[in-house]
Amino acid sequence: MIRRYTFAVILCSLLIGVFTPVSAQKKELKAANALYQQFHYAKAVDAYKKVLEKGQPTLEVSQKIADCYRLMNNPKETEFWYAQVIGFTGHTAKDIWNYAEAARKNGNYAKAQQSYSAYAQAVPAEAAVAENLAAACTRAQDWLAKPLAYELKKVTALNSDNADFSPTYYQEGLVFTSNRPGTEKKAEVSGWTGKPDFKLFYAKGNDSTWQAPELLPEPINNKFQNGSAAFSPDQGAIYFTRINKVKKKTKKANTDPFSWVKFQGGNEYINRLEIFISEKKEEKWTEPKAFPYNKVAEYSVGHPALSPDGNYLYFASDMPGGQGETDIYVSQKQADGTWGKPENLGQNINTPGKEMFPTFGPDSTFYFSSEGHNGMGGLDIYAAEGSGSTWSKLRNLRAPLNSPQDDFGILFDKTNEAGYLSSNRETADGSDDLYTFKLVRVPCNLAGKAIEKIQVKPGVFREAPVENVLLQLFKEGDTTAVKAFSDANGVFSFPILDGVQYVVKGSKPGYLTRSVTVAPNCESTLDMIKMGMVLNRNTLNKPIIIENIYYDLDKYDIRPDAAVELDKLVRTLKDNPTIKIELSSHTDSRHSHSYNNLLSQMRAEAAVKYIISKGIAADRITAKGYGETRLLNKCADNVNCSEADHQLNRRTEFKILKVN
Repeated sequence: MIRRYTFAVILCSLLIGVFTPVSAQKKELKAANALYQQFHYAKAVDAYKKVLEKGQPTLEVSQKIADCYRLMNNPKETEFWYAQVIGFTGHTAKDIWNYAEAARKNGNYAKAQQSYSAYAQAVPAEAAVAENLAAACTRAQDWLAKPLAYELKKVTALNSDNADFSPTYYQEGLVFTSNRPGTEKKAEVSGWTGKPDFKLFYAKGNDSTWQAPELLPEPINNKFQNGSAAFSPDQGAIYFTRINKVKKKTKKANTDPFSWVKFQGGNEYINRLEIFISEKKEEKWTEPKAFPYNKVAEYSVGHPALSPDGNYLYFASDMPGGQGETDIYVSQKQADGTWGKPENLGQNINTPGKEMFPTFGPDSTFYFSSEGHNGMGGLDIYAAEGSGSTWSKLRNLRAPLNSPQDDFGILFDKTNEAGYLSSNRETADGSDDLYTFKLVRVPCNLAGKAIEKIQVKPGVFREAPVENVLLQLFKEGDTTAVKAFSDANGVFSFPILDGVQYVVKGSKPGYLTRSVTVAPNCESTLDMIKMGMVLNRNTLNKPIIIENIYYDLDKYDIRPDAAVELDKLVRTLKDNPTIKIELSSHTDSRHSHSYNNLLSQMRAEAAVKYIISKGIAADRITAKGYGETRLLNKCADNVNCSEADHQLNRRTEFKILKVN
């Protein structure tokens, strides 16, 4: 499966009304059907159209033309011809389904939804599937209306009039698959597509300048079709797909090297995919060796991808026992350098449909393409997190990286924000092109307010603005700050970019320095990200309450929600490296004095231990449990109080003991 399918466009007018004798027309129809049965779809389309030129359109011929375009993956012509098909009496429910699928691939979502609904009525047993796809059409329209901030451009210097796809980095450029005319005097032409066979090409350069693509040398490229390559981390080995022609053992066999769709009839041979591995020795590639789990007599194995550490080989296959038509498998490298038995990635990745084109990002994110996860139409690119054979947190990359058409073979550069992908979104005949993509950060604004919380009475605070605070905005990984000062109302602002992590640091004499991390999610330049900067005075021996520190009843373990608040204190200590503090824990009056003293001391020590574990020197922080000796209200022993009043006394505080 170098590519699922690639195709030729046949542009011709239909001259309806010119008749020949019935016997001649039957002969031409028989010849067209023979081409169809032999999977020569490009030639079959021409033959069927000649039949139509000499007689009235029929359901049979229209169906065959629609099927040819569908199998050549030309969605525009496919939609047109299935529209003709369903206008005939006697069309099938499958025709309605194929019409819906083609309309979805063309972004004609309203027509697709209408057709899915019609299919659900015609085939009630599959109504749920059709309704899910109709819902996916609505979701896809939302994604197209609000695309993510990526800029896409065709790589015109590398693309040809034929298919170009699945790029991978090699040396100072890219290796990719193409069925452009090569240097051979008499190139093989596929009867399926009407175009040359696939080969691997190398182009030296980058986005500013590309040299002309050249065929990879023998023994990588040879008389077989070759493509869809991956290199080992040190680029000392190449893993690639090769198509092998073998005799069919059954009438039901797949001869399409790209889609792995099962067909009936046809000639006695079938194209199957295999993975081959070649190593580079003294600047020359060795004779490729077959991947040990190829089984060309029974199924295809293709589309290799290596994990960033080179220890796992991922690939697509239609081997028995999978989830659907084609699944993604993984094989682990053994201690002796051999590859272990392949393992199916399971239902988180694989579906009853097609999954293929696995790749990896520089951060070890796993990418693949699927028709089975109900995306935007055709193949959509998905990302997943995990390792080995365990992957989760699946997400669709959405528009514009995905489109209603086929999108696959994504390749990220070292920044993880740019790279290349393959798509047939802008071609009339459905052939694939290479695109560059780059994340374009959306500018927006950060609006903040510096405040101080002043206690009016126990448990009650009012907010007061703090003016003339020095605010410094640090971009992630940058030590140079953009500076601003809060005004009389404590207000400040900064221009920021979507998706970039920032640290905002506020400082003013008489106050503890405070820093806050901000990761804005801006969808528009008009978006305003709001934040509050709460400053505490650096007065000695004045208690400062740490909010939301809760413990389970009669326990002193640090709960996850308490850890979040203690992390803020850790940050305060790092922002103010000269201070030493006392961290104190307080209880309410219930239970005995001795019990409360012990419990509060254990809670304070647990909190201090947690803070020290985060890198704070032990001599900068002291634990103290005060039990019920410093109540903030009247709720002493034997006084009837509400739970809220008791909660006010159960608190954790810190105070500055010394400033060096």
